[in-house]
Formats: sequence, structure tokens, C-alpha cells
Amino acid sequence: MAREFEVCREQDLPVPPDQVWDAVATGPGNLGWLYPMEIEPRVGGKVTRGDATVVAWEPPHHFAVRATQEGGFSNTLSYRIVPADGDTSHLRMGIHWVHTGIVDDAWNWDAKTDVAEKYVDFHQHALAEYLRHFAGRPAVYVRSQRPEPTADPADFAALRRRLGLADDAAVGDRFTLLAPGPDPDPVEVVVDWLSADFVGLRGPDALYRFFNGSTWNVPIWLGHHLFAEDTDEEQATKAWTAWLDDDTHAQEL
Repeated sequence: MAREFEVCREQDLPVPPDQVWDAVATGPGNLGWLYPMEIEPRVGGKVTRGDATVVAWEPPHHFAVRATQEGGFSNTLSYRIVPADGDTSHLRMGIHWVHTGIVDDAWNWDAKTDVAEKYVDFHQHALAEYLRHFAGRPAVYVRSQRPEPTADPADFAALRRRLGLADDAAVGDRFTLLAPGPDPDPVEVVVDWLSADFVGLRGPDALYRFFNGSTWNVPIWLGHHLFAEDTDEEQATKAWTAWLDDDTHAQEL
């Protein structure tokens, strides 16, 4: 028996539809707020994110990709973009998740739907941050994760403290982040998202994103969007991986 789940969100964005389209329907755009995803620009085109295919291509108004997964799941990521007042855009962003096999693991299904709800909210916010502050700037995407899953919320709490977040931190707070690298660089950042599951920080040349694993018993990981022109992807990945791995031994902080 097929089992379906859908999550949709709408928002107004401060740029015209063609700029939203460039952000969601092109490889360079996705690097700035989501993850690496090269897109063949046509219905039926291939997408370099799992076994994915373009299923809607109507620039600059409707774009969708469908990915198939193990166990009979398919996942459709869809964007509908319409003009709004004052050279702005209105976006309807959604995920349609379908399992066409037998659903015999209720926790697994519940975890998948929980992930879909929370990640759509977080990524939709990241899209708005990218369009407001970095639209059109080339980006480098840096991803790293811990080697082991975690079920302990204290692990992510320790990571937050290492970042410099106070226990009573709130969205809008500003502080100095010591970004890792050969020459650690103090960066003034603002907290743009803060929840039990995610931390989002915005610097003058970066969106820093940290993902809690304890909610779903998966590894803690990070996925940063770096816009500085001299960013070396390999070097930045090594530096942030070392920082993240070191946090596994920093529970006493």
C-alpha cells in the first residue's frame, strides 16, 4: 500500500522571479544555500543528487526534481515562483514524499516526515538569507560529518558552546566566531537560525550551517556556504572536518 507525505511552505522573497529561479534551478545557485546539485535544464534532465530527474521545467515559474530511493521511496522537491509587488517574488516550496512499498516500520516513517518538515523550514530560511545577502556571488560548499551517530543532545550542546553561543542565545545575537584554518580567522557573525536541531550563522562572506544528529540518531554534521573569493574548498573542508572531529572530545567545555 502506498503511503504519502507532503510538506509545503510559502514565503515572499526580496528579488524578482528570475533571481529566485537562478537560486533554485541552477547548480551555482544551489551551492549558495542548499547543496551541490547540477541540473540538466529540461524535463527529463538528469540531476546530480541521487537518482534524480527533472520533472518540471518552466522558467522562471515552476521547477521540480524527483529522486528515487531504496525501499520504494520517491522524493519530489518542487518550487513554484510568482511575481509579487515591488519587484519581489512569492515562492511555494514543497517536498512530496511517497513510499510505494509496504510500510512496516512506523518509527522510520515518522522520522522521515519529521526530517522533511524541519529541513524544509531550515532550507527555506537559508534561501531567503542567500537572496538577501549573497545573491549571485559564487559559492563554495563545505560539508563534513562526525564518524558516528549520536543520540545524546549533550553532543550538540557542546558544539554550540564551542562556537561561542551562550546558553540563552537568540536569533539576532552577534558574536565573534573563530573560523578554523591554517591561520584561525575571527569573524563577526549574527545568529540567523537557532533551534534544537539546527544552528545558522551569517558572516560577511558565509552562511555557516550546523545540523544536530541526536534528534534522528545520525551523525552531527555541517554544511557551509562560503562566498569569499579566495576560498580553497579542499583546505576549508579539512579545517572544518578537524574542528568537528575535535568536538567529539570536548564534552567537558
